[in-house]
Amino acid sequence: MKKSVTYLLVVTVIMSISLFGGNDVTAESTNSVKKEIEKLEEEKEKVQEEKESLNSEKEETEEKLEDNLNDQETVRNDIDSIDQQLATTNNEIEAKETEIVNTNEEIETLKEKIKELESEITELEERIEKRDALLRERLRAIQKNGGSIQYMEVILGSKSFGDFINRSSAVNTIMDQDKNIMEIHAADKKEMEEKKVEVEDSKEEVEAKKVALEEQKGELESLKVQLNDQMATKESLMAQLEEEQQHLEEHKMSLAEEQELKEAREEAVKIAMEQQKEKLEQLAEQEKQKQQQTNNNQSSDNNANQQVAPSGNGSFSWPVNGYITDYFGTRGGTHYGMDVGNATAKSGGDVPIYAAADGVVSRAYYSSSYGNVVFITHIFGDEQYESVYAHMKYTPLVSSFQIVSKGQQIGVMGTTGDSSGPHLHFEIHSPSWNDAKSHALDPLQLLN
Repeated sequence: MKKSVTYLLVVTVIMSISLFGGNDVTAESTNSVKKEIEKLEEEKEKVQEEKESLNSEKEETEEKLEDNLNDQETVRNDIDSIDQQLATTNNEIEAKETEIVNTNEEIETLKEKIKELESEITELEERIEKRDALLRERLRAIQKNGGSIQYMEVILGSKSFGDFINRSSAVNTIMDQDKNIMEIHAADKKEMEEKKVEVEDSKEEVEAKKVALEEQKGELESLKVQLNDQMATKESLMAQLEEEQQHLEEHKMSLAEEQELKEAREEAVKIAMEQQKEKLEQLAEQEKQKQQQTNNNQSSDNNANQQVAPSGNGSFSWPVNGYITDYFGTRGGTHYGMDVGNATAKSGGDVPIYAAADGVVSRAYYSSSYGNVVFITHIFGDEQYESVYAHMKYTPLVSSFQIVSKGQQIGVMGTTGDSSGPHLHFEIHSPSWNDAKSHALDPLQLLN
């Protein structure tokens, strides 16, 4: 997140007032103080606008977070539903596989039955064929002898009544046997046809059942693939939502930090305005004094201006004793400062960190990436810099908007925040730090 925060006006006012006394004001004209007040008024309005913008952005981020959590809940419910469908589908697939196994066993049983039926049909066909031969022989005999008239000749050729009775009984027996043979023959033929139909119907029914089961299993397998695809999509969406939530949470935290910074900046402007108004009142009272007193105040103000830019060339002193462990511009150009280590810190001892130049603490707080960190704003004439001292072991020894001197201890070397070991991560930016770190400079080029 890029910040449009500038401390130049506030720092200049606080440094000039605090370093050189709030009562020695005769070196400044009434108009100059009024202009300073106007600038502070503009700065105050600007801070208020930025705070309103931050509030709107914060509300928008909170709404996005709420929408994200609702989306996560919906996706989580979808995943649970798909998981239940998958469980049901797997159970159905197992049931179909069991049915298919049972059907295959049934098919094997029917195949044995079909073999038995085919054997019975073969026997029936042989009996029918024998009867067909017998009946054909019988018909030929009857036809050769004139059909049924021969039976009458047999009866009429009886020599006695007893012989008549015997002959009649024999003829009836023969006729009954012929009739019985015909009936059995017809029944066997009917049975053979029925068994053939039974075998074919059973075979077709079982095969159709197997085909249906295979199709149902195929449909279930296809459904399972679709459900797995849906599950993968939902899980991917959930991962994206969780990642988005993390970014939103981080953004919300950064907005909260920036909001605190705006409030501190607003308070600093308020204090500066009160001090300037006091100066204005003092100037109005001192206008009645003699010209000599005014000249003396002017001389004092010139000396003060010289002390605001103690070096005049923007040079910095080393902020800590130690050795360089990583240089500016490494890690593919993403290392925006330099790292300094120390054997004492590595073994657990305390190594002091000092302000690299005179300035005003713009921030002193704990950051998830920098850990315990101090930002100091420096003004060298018309040039402005901001130095950063990260990963401090303890809470910084200075606070926001505190004036510090070059060489003043501000903390202790440590490994808080995103750090793999005790060291000082030192950055210099001009005119000020931003999230993109587009103003970063190589500290080695500015250290003396």
